[in-house]
Amino acid sequence: MVLTIYSALILLFCLYPVIGAGAWFAGSLCYAFLKKDKEDTWQILKINEQPLISILIAAHNEDKVIKKTIEYLVNDLNYSNYEILVIDDASTDKTPEILADLQGKYSFLRVIKVRKNMGKAHALNIGMCFAKSQYILSNDADTIPEPDSLMKYANIVVKEKNMNISAITANMDVQNRDTLLGKSQVIEFSSIVGVIKRSQSAINNSLYAYSGASTLYKKSFLIAVGGLRQNRATEDISVAWDHQQIGGIPTFSPDISFHMNVPENIKDLYKQRKRWAKGGIEVWASNTKDFIMHPVKNRYYWTMYFDATISILWSIFFVISTIAYSLAFLYFIIKGDYQNIMNTFAISCVFVCFEFLIGMLQIIAGVILDKQQDKIKYLLFAPLYILLFWMINPISIVATFIPGITNIMQKQGSGTWESPLRKY
Repeated sequence: MVLTIYSALILLFCLYPVIGAGAWFAGSLCYAFLKKDKEDTWQILKINEQPLISILIAAHNEDKVIKKTIEYLVNDLNYSNYEILVIDDASTDKTPEILADLQGKYSFLRVIKVRKNMGKAHALNIGMCFAKSQYILSNDADTIPEPDSLMKYANIVVKEKNMNISAITANMDVQNRDTLLGKSQVIEFSSIVGVIKRSQSAINNSLYAYSGASTLYKKSFLIAVGGLRQNRATEDISVAWDHQQIGGIPTFSPDISFHMNVPENIKDLYKQRKRWAKGGIEVWASNTKDFIMHPVKNRYYWTMYFDATISILWSIFFVISTIAYSLAFLYFIIKGDYQNIMNTFAISCVFVCFEFLIGMLQIIAGVILDKQQDKIKYLLFAPLYILLFWMINPISIVATFIPGITNIMQKQGSGTWESPLRKY
């Protein structure tokens, strides 16, 4: 009996990438063809109908990008009723000088100076207190929303039926597509992440995480959960779970897009994914007790919690099994056991082929659902992502598992940040 359960678990973990990708693929189709309350139509609102929107930019050493972003927000948005509030989080570069110059040009640009680097969540919480609007658009310093984004957001929030929507997160797109890694992430964000968010919206009418780069929050829901958590590695994941706990509805709107900068080398990518993984583990660990003690209350979110749990367990299994596989393969080579070498290699090829095929289905579905035909050419880079860069995610989860759990148990953690190295 024990052996049977053990074998079943091993088979489950081996097939998890295939099962998971198949589930997300099916969920995205359900979103496209079965979900009835999608907000996929919008109209131009008159100026007196436009709700005021406060665009908050938390900036720490962003002198390479902050001017371009602010000038875009001032000149290129097809919306009239908004303000821009930049929270300078103790920048030590030329960011303060650039902001001072921009304030002289644009009267509705306000700047708040934070003397000590306390992190993005802290900066946004401060900005929320000074924002004039009940709608807070968190926009990263290097993120460019589409020109109609505010109009589309406004079309959603003005409807009375959407009063319980706690926040709306947009569809991520990659801005810097010059490098091989950048091209690969076009597929990841536009297809894989988009497919998963569609699936979560279709199945749970909710989300595992907002996008930290561009999300429109309702201030009342931020206040209701005590603001963004400042002791978490990823405030966008934790607040999405916090909102669900109070009955808010985190919402994904794939028809609103924004362009973000992504890491262009393996070192920066791994650093980013470690932060994401640590934040996800912190959220998972902090919610585990509540899910166990109140299973009925949280019944609508068990699929998300279960998926997060399996993802963590599978990541541990992946790292351990990869090490074991490599050692066994090396042992067979040293021993000259060519039969076992071929058998081991053949089994791994079967799993990789299945994973690759279902992964490509998920990616193709994402590209089609995004209705952006220019991304089809990036399908050529999908195999590279699936078979190589994708492995960084489970490795980063294993690397941050103990620190993440420790932070929750000891009630520690920090949201302080460093801005990534910019090239322009």
